[in-house]
Amino acid sequence: CPEFLHTKCHKCGSDAKRETDTMDTFMDSSWYYIRYTSANVQDKPWDVDIANKWMNVDQYIGGVEHAILHLLYSRFFTKFFYDIGMLDVKEPFENLLTQGMVLKDGAKMSKSKGNVVSPEDIVDRYGADTARLFILFAAPPERDLEWSDKGVEGCHRFLNRVWRLYDLLIDAVRDVTIEINQQNLSKADASLRRVVHSTIKKVGNDIETRFNFNTAISAIMELVNAIYAYIDKAAEKSRNKKVMREALEITTLLLAPFAPHIAEELWSKLGYTEGVHGQPWPSYDENAIKEKEVTIVVQINSKVRSRINVPADADVEMMKRYVMDDPQVQKLLEDKQIIKVIPVLGKLVNIVVK
Repeated sequence: CPEFLHTKCHKCGSDAKRETDTMDTFMDSSWYYIRYTSANVQDKPWDVDIANKWMNVDQYIGGVEHAILHLLYSRFFTKFFYDIGMLDVKEPFENLLTQGMVLKDGAKMSKSKGNVVSPEDIVDRYGADTARLFILFAAPPERDLEWSDKGVEGCHRFLNRVWRLYDLLIDAVRDVTIEINQQNLSKADASLRRVVHSTIKKVGNDIETRFNFNTAISAIMELVNAIYAYIDKAAEKSRNKKVMREALEITTLLLAPFAPHIAEELWSKLGYTEGVHGQPWPSYDENAIKEKEVTIVVQINSKVRSRINVPADADVEMMKRYVMDDPQVQKLLEDKQIIKVIPVLGKLVNIVVK
């Protein structure tokens, strides 16, 4: 404001300028999130109606050093704005996630310590997706992350493995339409679909409710392993192209938040012209996740003696019948007196004998 800035010295009467930098930076950072709601408003800090529509902030993520300096001031400012009628909320943030620090050789990574790893070097050597994937995979967001060059290389190898998988299968599945009847699948097909849809469920839950990006990425790695195992065991003619196409599509969609650039390329390889990041999050099929059979442990006097398969929906009485009718178990029980049979649903049957 020129009228405020330009003034006269109160002592000598000469032209002078007022000092304008009189407020701590926290005076601004304590309410920036409200300004974001109506950044184009020029004649006031924010539009009250628009701010009330958006506030409060669903999720705040910040370092532990912000716990007092920023969060405390933000709460004070928000309560003040509520008191004077400029906001309808009393608290600025609905949820808080305090992220850990990045460590190298056990010390906090910082310029003053001279132990900073340049992101540009990682991107130049391995690509942006590798750098991003490692940071998300190395530790839960609330824990400190120990920088590891081997870990970076491991993530790079994984992305290369994903790329090779598409090179192996893309010609076979490029023009395939996904219409799968769960009832007509082979045991190998059903097993792969179980992994695919279980992974959708786990990754979605880990991202949305737990912020466990590391376990979400680990699940995607296990899915890729399952696809490789499927094509290694099944002869090329016996592979179900629809199941493989579905597995590749789901892998790409789940990988997209973590490795966005390679996911976009793979989505294009699958024949799509619209970007992967505009696609809806995949939904999982509960029928695909359900197992027809489960393996239970057979114990005799609390020592593991065998394992057998029983229907997944078997109750304890059915489990006991399957165990007692098993020829191997019958052989183990020859010349023994059964005292009691103790089943644990879906896990084991312990037979106590003397």
